[in-house]
Amino acid sequence: CGIIKPGDNYLVLDGKEFNKRVRDPHTNEIRQDLLDKVWPRLRVLARSQPIDKYTLVKGIIDSNISAGREVVAVTGDGTNDAPALKKADVGFAMGIAGTDVAKEVSDIILTDDNFTSIVKAVMWGRNVYDSIAKFLQFQLTVNIVAVIVAFIGACAIQDSPLKAVQMLWVNLIMDTLASLALATELPTPDLLLRKPYGRTSPLISPTMAKNILGQGLYQLVVVFGIMFFGEKMFDIDNGRGAGLREPPSVHFTMIFNAFVMMTLFNEINARKIHGQRNVFLGFFSNPIYYVIWIATFISQIVIIEFGGIAFSTTSLNVEQWTWCILFGVGVLLWQQVVTTFPTSFFGRKMEVGANPPEPLSPNLDGDSVPSYPHSRSHQNPIVNRSGQILWIRGLTRLQTQIRVVNAFRHGVDGTQLQQAASNQNVQRVLQRQASLNKRMSNCSSISEEPVTANNSKSASHTETAVKLC
Repeated sequence: CGIIKPGDNYLVLDGKEFNKRVRDPHTNEIRQDLLDKVWPRLRVLARSQPIDKYTLVKGIIDSNISAGREVVAVTGDGTNDAPALKKADVGFAMGIAGTDVAKEVSDIILTDDNFTSIVKAVMWGRNVYDSIAKFLQFQLTVNIVAVIVAFIGACAIQDSPLKAVQMLWVNLIMDTLASLALATELPTPDLLLRKPYGRTSPLISPTMAKNILGQGLYQLVVVFGIMFFGEKMFDIDNGRGAGLREPPSVHFTMIFNAFVMMTLFNEINARKIHGQRNVFLGFFSNPIYYVIWIATFISQIVIIEFGGIAFSTTSLNVEQWTWCILFGVGVLLWQQVVTTFPTSFFGRKMEVGANPPEPLSPNLDGDSVPSYPHSRSHQNPIVNRSGQILWIRGLTRLQTQIRVVNAFRHGVDGTQLQQAASNQNVQRVLQRQASLNKRMSNCSSISEEPVTANNSKSASHTETAVKLC
């Protein structure tokens, strides 16, 4: 099967040997220190009882020999697997052969009962997590730049460089279109080549924080450079201090266009969140992504050229369009510089969402969780539902099913008796049997009468009674 190979220092145990190794020889109680010596090298546990599975899962979760808490997944299909499925971080139940109790306590149900589906589930899970991280990286960058530009613009020049309708268009790009583009990428086998995320891994990793701050810094420098020095750099009229009813200026139109171009090209950078340099890898593997990107680019051209007063824009010439697009392409070049910058500089202070989950409230079902004692072991603060309740639920369902079967059988037997009674031949047989039973009862009453004669007469009377019968 490829589970172990010759020379591997792994363990293959049965349930009896497993309990012998993890239980105290004097008290016969589970010891965490003994369990920590077994589970890292354990590969096969055969002929085990349900309590052995639960013991192994709980021991791995409560172990402190690893740098972080281990994440445990369990597969099962029977009612007796329910405690282990519930205790594990991820429980896989079989959709076809699995019982209702196992499905109820599991987290993921394999509808085809195929273990290879677990690999697909892991792949899709990592893909969903990465999609959320990509969207957050892109959205936070746009938010930081837009908020700072609007605030400083209002304070410095008493006017926001980005108008209200323009912000609506930016929000449409940032929320709806970007979410569709970044969240529709299909999983690839490369997702399985890296280590999984830990339970306390931050949602915004130091690499993502570096990308957000680095790209935000670049975009702020470009926007403020155009805002305060654009009339000198591009030989255009100064748009600062313009009246409320004056027509849109080329100056502020270039600010809006450059900001949208940088946002669009940064959407390409957002596809990679683990420090990859080739941001174009797999660009054309997702038609939804590049169709939305190209449609957004064309829509921006239409808004700039024909938006007019509605979008507070005016038409730009070829040179001005070239500068705006070059500022956008500069985002891709700047990303290579940001990637080169060491991530360790940011440290754990830049992580967001790294706090461990809060412990669940105890007594969710009114009962406390029975736990076996550990010597010198750290108790897990997360309190799960009692496994005994799962057993009671399964037993109740089993009793209900037995009642239904018995009721059905009794109903069938009664129906058959009624049909048999309607048959004339059967009725005759029943009448003969009834008369025979009556004669037998009479004979029994005669044989039980008190006898006052001697033993020979009693014997003769009994023999006569028997003959009469």
